Amino acid sequence: MAAHVAGDTRAFDEIFRRHGERLWAFAVRTLGDSHEASDAVQEAFLSAFRAAARWRGEASVSTWLHRIVFNACLDRVRRRRSHQADPLDEDADLPMPRDPMADRMTVLAVDEALGRLPLAQRAAVVLIDMEGLSIAETAQVLGVREGTVKSRAARGRYRLAVLLGHLRPGAGNDDGPADVEPPGGDVSSRAGGER
Repeated sequence: MAAHVAGDTRAFDEIFRRHGERLWAFAVRTLGDSHEASDAVQEAFLSAFRAAARWRGEASVSTWLHRIVFNACLDRVRRRRSHQADPLDEDADLPMPRDPMADRMTVLAVDEALGRLPLAQRAAVVLIDMEGLSIAETAQVLGVREGTVKSRAARGRYRLAVLLGHLRPGAGNDDGPADVEPPGGDVSSRAGGER
C-alpha cells in the first residue's frame, strides 16, 4: 500500500492479486449474487485505489479492504431494496462435486439460510466463519464494537443452526428443523432482529 501511495504503478495490481478473490467470495456470501458481488468488489477496489493515501495503517490492508467491500455491499443492498428485481440463476459452471445433487441441495440450503439472516448477522458470520477474520478485524470491518460482533455472530449461528437443522445426520428430511428447540422461547422473535 505504501508503494502504491508513493507512486509505484504496479503496487495496486499486487494488492488486487493478493486480496481480490477472497474479497469477491466475501461479497458473494454477503450479497448472495455473484454478478452483484463482482460489481461491488470493482467499486470497492476503485474506492480503495482513490483513497489509498487515507489508509493510516491502524488496520491491516486486508481488514481495510474488507471494510470497503462491506460498505459497497451495503450500498447495493440499499439500492436493491428500492429496485427489487428477480435474482439471476447461480453460476452453473462450478466444478462437479462427488454427489452433485446432494451437494447442490446443501449449497442452496446454506445460501437460502444465509439470505434469511439480517445483514448484520450474515456479515458477522461470513467474515468470522467463512473468511477467517478475527473478532477484532471483523469489528473494524463492520465499524462496531467487538461485543456487538460476538453477539451478531452468535445470533446468526444460532439462527443458521435452526434453519439448517434438517441437514444434520439423523435429523431426517421431514418438514425442517423441528428437533432444534430455541432455549427460552421462539426463535423468530429473537434471531430475526439485529440486536
